[in-house]
Amino acid sequence: MGAGLGKSTCLITDGRFSGASRGFIIGHVTPEAHLGGPIALVEDGDKITVDAHKRTIDWHVSEEVQSARRAAFAGRGPRPFSVKRGVLLRYARDVAPASEGAYCD
Repeated sequence: MGAGLGKSTCLITDGRFSGASRGFIIGHVTPEAHLGGPIALVEDGDKITVDAHKRTIDWHVSEEVQSARRAAFAGRGPRPFSVKRGVLLRYARDVAPASEGAYCD
């Protein structure tokens, strides 16, 4: 991949991705960041271990740090949408979480 990390790094995202993505990828993680899922609390430098055989993802951050980050996340309130009109606004506003089928009602 671009930075040469394709064989040693895993992409973990709550987002969707195209078929053009390469390497070890874990997508559609739920609960999603905007719903307060743990992925919203991960910061640069946090250690994460992925065991594909056991189907586990371990985030190596203490409960105290997680609690502090969760409180800060909850205190910031909802973020405004960066899109203001069109299909992307409807998607951002109305799509259900991936764990519920990612439908747009």
